[in-house]
Amino acid sequence: MRALVVYESLWGNTEKVARAIGARLAVNADVEVLDSDAAPTLVDGYDLLVVGGPTHAFSMTRASTRADAVKSHSAPHEPARGIRDWLNQVERPSTEIPAFAFDTRVDKPRLPGSAAKAARHELRSLGFDTQVKQQTFRVHGYEGPLLNGEIERATEWAGDLLARLGAP
Repeated sequence: MRALVVYESLWGNTEKVARAIGARLAVNADVEVLDSDAAPTLVDGYDLLVVGGPTHAFSMTRASTRADAVKSHSAPHEPARGIRDWLNQVERPSTEIPAFAFDTRVDKPRLPGSAAKAARHELRSLGFDTQVKQQTFRVHGYEGPLLNGEIERATEWAGDLLARLGAP
């Protein structure tokens, strides 16, 4: 099985979740974990796709929200192409590929909206199999760190995804 995990991260929290997911998937699959700037737009040849990013302004980031995160909140990294942009460039796969979405969000205050829900919707519109509900991982404030236990939850979620696909 070949898996691709694509993430967007400004403070590194979403990257940590993506890498934990990738590490668990690697037990049963050949896995590539790539940031959205480096991710390929042709995903044929992969058997599984996982996409994750931070929730900004109730959805996936935009260039303006990423720039604001750097300017107003001192984010150490500003991706040139977030997952929204990447999904807009992804070519429709020739066969239906299972795709799963996750996001990172501030724990308090609890705000509406979800980058993962929006990403899942985009993946479905591109012809991916998105039967599994998106997952959220929580961070303290804008910069994090992740709440205690979130990396373990990400690892467990990846195991659940493999089980749904029939992997041991």
